[in-house]
Amino acid sequence: MIKFIKRLVGRPIANRARRLAADFHRQAADARRVQRELLLSRIARHADSDFGRDHHFGEIRSPEDYRRRVPIGDYTSHEPYIDRVRDGDLSALFGRGTEVLMFAMTSGTTNRPKTIPVTRESLENYREGWLIWGITAFDAHPDIIENGLRPILQIASDWRESHTSAGIPCGAITGLTASMQSRMVRTTYCMPPSGSRIKDVESKYYVALRSSVHKDLGTIIAANPSTILNMVRLGDRERETLIRDLYDGALSSKWAIPDDVRKEMRFRMSIRRKDAARRLEKIVAENGRLLPRDYWPNLEFLSNWMGGTMRAYLRGYPEFFGEKPVRDVGLIASEGRMTIPIEDGTPAGVLDVRHHYFEFIPEEEADKADPQVVEAADLIEGRNYFILLSTAGGLYRYNIFDLVRCVGFHGEAPVVEFLNKGAHFSSLTGEKLSEHQVISAVEAAQRAAGVRLRSYLLLPVWGDPPSYGLLVEASDIPDEATAARLDAAVEEQLRALNVEYAAKRDSLRLGPVRTTRIKDGAWAEFQKQRLARSGGTVEQYKQPHLIPDVDAVRAFPTLAAIDAGPG
Repeated sequence: MIKFIKRLVGRPIANRARRLAADFHRQAADARRVQRELLLSRIARHADSDFGRDHHFGEIRSPEDYRRRVPIGDYTSHEPYIDRVRDGDLSALFGRGTEVLMFAMTSGTTNRPKTIPVTRESLENYREGWLIWGITAFDAHPDIIENGLRPILQIASDWRESHTSAGIPCGAITGLTASMQSRMVRTTYCMPPSGSRIKDVESKYYVALRSSVHKDLGTIIAANPSTILNMVRLGDRERETLIRDLYDGALSSKWAIPDDVRKEMRFRMSIRRKDAARRLEKIVAENGRLLPRDYWPNLEFLSNWMGGTMRAYLRGYPEFFGEKPVRDVGLIASEGRMTIPIEDGTPAGVLDVRHHYFEFIPEEEADKADPQVVEAADLIEGRNYFILLSTAGGLYRYNIFDLVRCVGFHGEAPVVEFLNKGAHFSSLTGEKLSEHQVISAVEAAQRAAGVRLRSYLLLPVWGDPPSYGLLVEASDIPDEATAARLDAAVEEQLRALNVEYAAKRDSLRLGPVRTTRIKDGAWAEFQKQRLARSGGTVEQYKQPHLIPDVDAVRAFPTLAAIDAGPG
């Protein structure tokens, strides 16, 4: 009966999603016109905002006018207007009648988190993007919806972590969308909405497993594949607790779950699932481990990022899941969704021309004061570009510093894949560490640790988990005790400067910073190597302090690394 009701209720949702997807494909075929109309309608809607008046929105009649009137910006250039919206002055960024529901929080390039306005319209854009993505993925795997949508495991975060002075919530947009689901739709999602308020990451992973391990799961949705891997590793490690809780209808007290959340989940967790517990016991007895390939044998596909550094995590999937297909969730950030993948096994997706206006800076133009930009339909296959967004959330010509490659077209809409966060950012698992933050952290850490470095370089280092290595010359750090003090100080500073870094460290998706002592004179040799490749001059050379490439460490064997520091 429950399955029948789900099918009945789910039909209108699926039909709406298919209509949206059909509209999206039609719009992709006519992307140039769709993009220009979207831009001009949004400009007209917010022309009487202070941002609109400051940038002469009333005089904009074309994309060319837009480029002349509005400079390329980033969060810093938008921040004065966003701060006023945080204080309740919506007219700073928005026209009359705009409703701001919350602010999406993410790490900034300095020590202050970014807060991105989420308006009623931008939330609807976000939800439509997921509907189009979802129905496209589910229709490609029809068994997931054949008899009513099979259970989905998606972990959301709290959308009310804090509030602005005007009382507007700040947090994760995933938590807001979870809280707005209808009761029937919510039964499809395994994770209870109150679980988004669990701050301890391993406790949240456990609740996710406790809520889903007994179900015939259809898919798992997470941005970072490291989230999925860490969750199922926890399930194997805590298999005895998990089996006992299922059998007893309990939720172990060992997990750091707020009392109000435990109370809200009490009924759900009190249901004794003896048959499921016995099935898991049998799996452990036969295999010695508790792995999802055995307890979720009918999983249709996995859903997460596949581009950039995320590819390395995917090598760990077969051990836990067997050979399951992976569907990229799309290039999506707090600022907005940029792509909608329509095939398995590729990080590339169709540009979301329906919801945001996009411009692109060719990679070779990126360092120019006034770079040339191109519209979406004018990208060239095989070329790399930085994305600029203009959104319903009050962002205009916003440089998110994502470098993408155009790999083809879907109609007039480019199909792009994420490459990296740009020359001055590194993101192993979503931490979006900026070179500015690295410099600030290491400068403060030197004072705290009582050392003085002639130069240094932070590099991503692949491992389980991955981490960052700080390269310093040996005479700057004479012993391991000094290196340990520096490591601890850098860790403390990076946590304070970057909320995403702190979250990834707490969730064990990132390991701690470790100092590597290299031979004296290494920086001069490194400079020669880089100048030989670039053809630049010594006068133009700027020593990088962050290189966002997991393979970059291979450039250092000739520098005779002395040791890997403590630990």
